[in-house]
Amino acid sequence: MPRANGRNDKRTWQRVPIPVPLFVRGNDELGKDFLEFSTALNISRGGALLATRHYLPPGSIISLQIPPPPFPSQSLRQPVVGNLEAKVVQVRQASRYYLSGLSFTHPLADDVAGWP
Repeated sequence: MPRANGRNDKRTWQRVPIPVPLFVRGNDELGKDFLEFSTALNISRGGALLATRHYLPPGSIISLQIPPPPFPSQSLRQPVVGNLEAKVVQVRQASRYYLSGLSFTHPLADDVAGWP
């Protein structure tokens, strides 16, 4: 269910502050293709905060892939999210990496386990 809040916050859904490892594919500021193993620092149905070594230009579209679990998928009760497409909304530089605010092209489905 979308979250209504009184803050000046454009987020529709609650963020879950858990790290999620993932692979990021996209183009850097020079237009060169890259693949990077990265971490989403928080995630919601509609987007994520991503820490990367590459600068991701605002407005660019990237592809995210969550690595499969190290156990057989038959033992899972809920589907595993695989490939996601996201738009870079904002970027700020931290000490040795970039923090990118992402908006998923398609919000995560209601049947993904554990989403508020």
